[in-house]
Amino acid sequence: MTKADVIAEIADKTGIDKVEVTNTLETFFTVVKDSLAEGENIYVRGFGSFINKKRAKKVARNISQNKAMIIDEHFIPSFKPAKVFVEQVKTSEKTKETAE
Repeated sequence: MTKADVIAEIADKTGIDKVEVTNTLETFFTVVKDSLAEGENIYVRGFGSFINKKRAKKVARNISQNKAMIIDEHFIPSFKPAKVFVEQVKTSEKTKETAE
């Protein structure tokens, strides 16, 4: 499912114009990105959490040059689904059919 599909489905289910749904969804994405960039996590009850995960400093190897290089400590954005969300996906009939 693409972002356009999500926008179309929300517009169909709510009766709100697609332009307004697009603006709302784009604003949501902007808020999530800006908040994570500022180090602030976002918690949506019943859905999940958008969090920054800390990656420790490590030594990696550039295999083409056979040299060691240091990768500094950094943060990466991550999504952790809520237990209710995970359970809904696990018990979904569609996911059971595709797993078989």
